[in-house]
Parts: sequence; C-alpha cells; structure tokens
Amino acid sequence: MISSLDRTSGGSADAQRPPDASLLAEITADLGAGHDVEALLHRFLLPIVTLAGAQAGAVRVFCDETRRLRLVGHLGLAPEVAQAEALVDRHCGVCGVATHGQQLAWSEAAGDCKLHGVRASGAAGGACAHVLAVPLAHRGRMLGVYNLFFETAVRPDDGVQTVLRAVGDLLGLALDHLRLEREHLRATVLAERQLMAAEVHDSVAQTLTFVKMRLPLLQQAIEGDERAQALKYVADVRGAVTQAHASLREILTHYRAPVDPKGLLHALADCARQFPARTGVALAYANRAGALELSTEQEAQAFHVVQEALANVAQHAQARHAWLSVDARDGLVEIVVEDDGTGPRAADDATAAGPTHHGLMIMGERARRLGGQLEIGQRAGGGTRVRLAFPRAGADARTTA
Repeated sequence: MISSLDRTSGGSADAQRPPDASLLAEITADLGAGHDVEALLHRFLLPIVTLAGAQAGAVRVFCDETRRLRLVGHLGLAPEVAQAEALVDRHCGVCGVATHGQQLAWSEAAGDCKLHGVRASGAAGGACAHVLAVPLAHRGRMLGVYNLFFETAVRPDDGVQTVLRAVGDLLGLALDHLRLEREHLRATVLAERQLMAAEVHDSVAQTLTFVKMRLPLLQQAIEGDERAQALKYVADVRGAVTQAHASLREILTHYRAPVDPKGLLHALADCARQFPARTGVALAYANRAGALELSTEQEAQAFHVVQEALANVAQHAQARHAWLSVDARDGLVEIVVEDDGTGPRAADDATAAGPTHHGLMIMGERARRLGGQLEIGQRAGGGTRVRLAFPRAGADARTTA
C-alpha cells in the first residue's frame, strides 16, 4: 500500500515544529559555491537518512532522453542491488507515486517497491520493509527523487517531513539550473558548429570550387601542348590551394575566416579585381559609400555575404556580366550584387537543394546577425539581384527571399 503524505497532515505542536535548519543552510551554501549538483545529491544522502531516522537511502535523477530514473548515489544498498536498480521506469512503485503527485509518498506493502527487503548495512540484520519517496521538483517539473528505507512502520514526524520537502524543493531548483545549463551548452555547441560550417563554406569550399574549375582547363592545356597556358593554370591552382590552407588554418585557430585588415571596401575592391580572371565573368565595381566605419564583425559578415553571392554567379548563373555596388545613406549600408545570368531558382526547385541552397541559408543567417535585410530576386533586364542592407548599428533582423 502506498500513501501520499499531505503537506497539511496533522500532528502535535512539537511534531509540527521543524528540526534544526542547519542542513538547509549547508545545502544552500554548497549550491552557491557552484559544486557539482549530482555529487551534492550523493553527499547529502547521509544527513538526510540520519534526519529521517532511516536505515538506508538512494537518490535518483531523471534521464533527459528517456525520462527514466537513474541512480546517482546510494547508502546501505548491496552492490548487486544498486546495479540492478541503476535505471528504473519513472512510474515504478513509490517513486512513480511521488513524482506523479510531486509530494512525499510512503510505501509499506511488499509489492510497492522492488527494494523492499533491502538489508541496511548499519542495521542489526533487519530488512527495510518501508520506503519514503521524496520528490525533487521545481515549478512543476520533476527532476529526481530520494528513497529512504525504514525497518519499522514509524513514519518521520511532520517537522522532519517539512524539512524533507524543503530539501526536495531546494535540490530540485539546483537540478533545474543544471538542466538549463546543459541545454544552453548544447545550443552553444550547435551554434559554434554552424558558424564553423559557414566559415569553411565561405572560404575553403569556394576556393576548392575554383580549383575544380581550373583543373579541366589545365588538362586541356597539357593535352594541347600549350605550355604557357598550362603554367598559368598551375600557378592559379597553387595560389588557390595556398589560400585555402591559410584560410583553414585561420578558421581552426580563431573559428573565423581572415578579414582584410584594410577594411571591407578594400576587400571588395580586391575581390572585384580578381573575379574576372578567376571566373571569366566581367565584374563592374562601384563604391558610392565613400568611407565606412564598421566593426570587424560587421565587415566579416558583409564580406562573406558578397563572397557567397559572387560564388553563386560564377558557379550557377551562367552569366557573362556581373555588377557589385556599395552605398551608404540614412544610416544604412547597402550592398548589391547583380548578374545577367539565368535568374534566381524557384524555392521548390529540386536542384536548389544542394550547395547553392545551403549557401543561401548561410547568407540569410549572416544578414540576421547584422540586424539587416537580405533580398534575392530578379534583376531588371534578366538575371539575379541580391541586396544586403544593414544599419551601421544593430537593429532587429529581417530576412526575405
């Protein structure tokens, strides 16, 4: 038989008076010191068992993946019992009653808990026939449970129950903070991985694409015995591989592709000079912004958007001409890349699900980081127009495509 111990259970005045609160103070101090939460759960098992007058104890926490209860510490359980009880269903016996109702639960029937009959190491040969489950919860979220094992049917008095509930609430709060920290860590790691992928895509992958485009030309020059042209392509490939190696080393060192130390406008001008020779597409560059004072982060994000847009022109647009312009007015920086190629792909075009689609997603994410707006559409007269506009200071993000 399992019964819940209601918070308003009756008793004498002495029974309702909580015992010394030094245990709560000690738990609070250790949590404030940033100690490992699961280690603290195990450490406080002995004083909790002593406080309750129990002969053995165990503490369990929920597994995030399965929502089962995992044993993280025990006192007085035989090794084989602890191993068998390392992972149990959240609805099992008295633990299930306590976690479902989020209140203390008392079990006294042999079938209520698999651990009935466990022999406490400090007891004189007696078996523990009764179990008290103390839930560890915070704001309606169950995070774990303490099991306290008793040889006799004498339940802890109301004062002890009050402290046990307070301990459960306090450690539940600590477990919830641990859960949030783990979720934040997972989100941070995922964001860093995405950023790394974007940096590799924007630098190394584009350079290797250029090498891939040069190799057939190199082979043709070799087969046609065109020595001068072959040497030119070899130099192009060597330079590109050197650049890819340097970019990759920079990314691995700083998690970021290198930014031109002379600023965004110089980087765009340099890119415009190299683009026709690298791709065979004529590129006109117009700087109508004069001088720009942007942060290093803004320059990096904007340059990589332009880099990806030009890479799409070279690889997918089948264009003969392209235009790159930079303007600054009304507190906004506007960068436009246009081409006279085949035009933007439809969103449901199956061929857009490859690298191009991935590149467009990265461009949109970079625009959001700038607090700006990315527009991709048709160019008047045919082709594609990519427009990036962002404030010199941060603003709310808006991305359209």
